[in-house]
This record gives sequence, C-alpha cells and structure tokens, in this order.
Amino acid sequence: MRLSWSLLALLGILFVGPVLTNPVAVRDKRGLDSYGPPPEHHDDHHQPEGVWKKKLVWKDEWVKVWKPSKKLIWKPDWKKIQVPVWKEIQVPIWKEHKVPEWKQIQKPIWKEVQVPAWKEIQVPAWKKVWKPVWKEIQVPAWKEVQVPDWKKSYVPEWVKVGVPGPHHLGKDDHGYEVVAHDIWKKKLIWKPVWKKIWRTEKKQYWVTDKKLEWKEEWKQIWKPAKKQIWITKKEQAWKTEEIQVWKTVKKQEWVTDKKLIWKDEWKQIWVPVWKETQVEEWKKVSKPVWENVWVPIEHHHHHEEPSHGWD
Repeated sequence: MRLSWSLLALLGILFVGPVLTNPVAVRDKRGLDSYGPPPEHHDDHHQPEGVWKKKLVWKDEWVKVWKPSKKLIWKPDWKKIQVPVWKEIQVPIWKEHKVPEWKQIQKPIWKEVQVPAWKEIQVPAWKKVWKPVWKEIQVPAWKEVQVPDWKKSYVPEWVKVGVPGPHHLGKDDHGYEVVAHDIWKKKLIWKPVWKKIWRTEKKQYWVTDKKLEWKEEWKQIWKPAKKQIWITKKEQAWKTEEIQVWKTVKKQEWVTDKKLIWKDEWKQIWVPVWKETQVEEWKKVSKPVWENVWVPIEHHHHHEEPSHGWD
C-alpha cells in the first residue's frame, strides 16, 4: 500500500510540477474542506502540535477543445439551360399568278342527217293462256272434343287394425301389472279412388274447300313488231376554235418568318454543400494537485497508524 501511494505521488509531481513551484499559491487554492493549522485563540490553552504535509487531490477543470463539425453552406455554381428565342428565317411560299394562254376548244354545232329508225307496229297473233278456275274439294280438318276418362287418385283414411300379443300398460292402484291382449290402433292408409274427368281430344272430319286450278285457252293478241323507216335528225358535230384563257400558275417567293429555337445559356445557381469546420467545446478534465495540509500530531503508546495517503 505504501509503495502504490509513492508511485502515485511521483506521477503527480511529473504532471503538476509547475503548479507546485509556488507553495503559497497552492495554499491559497485550498477549499473549505482542506486541512490547516488550528485557528489562533487568545487564551491560555496550549495549541496542538502538527506538521505540514503534502496531499494529492484531483480537481475538476474545464478546458477548451476543438471539435470537427459539418456546416451547410451554399456554393455558387453554373447550370446550362435551354431558353427559347425567335430567329428570323427565309421560307419559300408559292404565290398564284394569272397568265394569258390560248386554248383550243370544241364547239358543238347541229347538222341535219337522215338516219334509219325502227317503228313499232301491232300484228295479230294467237297466244296460249291459262285461266284460273275454282273447284270444290273435300279436305280433312281436326276439331277438339271432350271425352270422358277415369283418373285414379289416393285419399288418406284412418283404419282400425289389431295389434297381436301382450302389451304392458303399467300398474294399477294395488301394484298389479296390467297386461292387455289384442289391442286396437289407428293406421293411416291411402285409399285408391277413381274419379271421372273430361279429356280433350282431336277428331278428324271433312269440310268443303275451294281449290284453284288452271284451264288452258287460246286468245288472240296483238304482237308488237318493228318496221324500219327514215327520219330527219339533227346530229351534233364539234368545231375547233381557239380562245384566250387565264391560267393560274404558282411562283416561288421568299418571305421572312420566325422560328422558335433553343439557345444554350449559363445560369448561376446555389447548391448546398457540407463544409468541415472546427467548433469550440468545453471538456471537463480532472487534474492532480498537491496541497499543503496541517496534520496534528497525536501521541500514542508505541503503535503504528495505518497509512492514509500522506507523504
């Protein structure tokens, strides 16, 4: 234990050597809980004996450190964009013009000519024809008649039937078993019944009807025939003439027009970027400090005190 405290004291001297160069300053930094000589009292009592000793204590201090951090900043940049612009161009168009021109046309004229024609005339002829006549005939027909018929159906009916053998009916008032023989019970049966009904049937009979027949006859008729004759007719002929006309022609011309095109331009934009910066921060550290404390001396009867970290 004494060896470990010695090593700790040696490390404290190496780390806080500059602090101990001024023992007065160390004494001034003592807190309320540090040790010191007893206060002076102006009385006749004897002051206790003691010695000054050094004690290693750890004090908290705040030190400034720099911590890396990222900060969002806006950086200017250039972006290529397309903007519409109007550009004047020359485009061809076709314009109609009227120019004179001589044209040959065919003019109709009328001319009298003799042309053959066919005239329709009537000549007698015999024609075989068929004349319709009505003839009475007998044809079969069907009519509906009502005929009697018998239909079988079933109706429910209760009948009395015997049940053979002994049947235990329980006990009487004296405790004797009551047994019945050949008892009767009701039974539901379906009884066939024949019922007269009328059924519709078709019956064939003969009726008088008229039938259309065709009778052959010969009849005198007038048959059309064609006879050739000559008639005067006006025939259309074509005469060639030249007339002046105006012809429409198309002539190419150039006119100014506007065309929408896209032009490249550079536009300044702001883009977010992360920038590494150093920000200050306070960090709490514990620092070893040697303090001078007043340790009173107590007189004991030759026994060693355990070590409490005093040097």
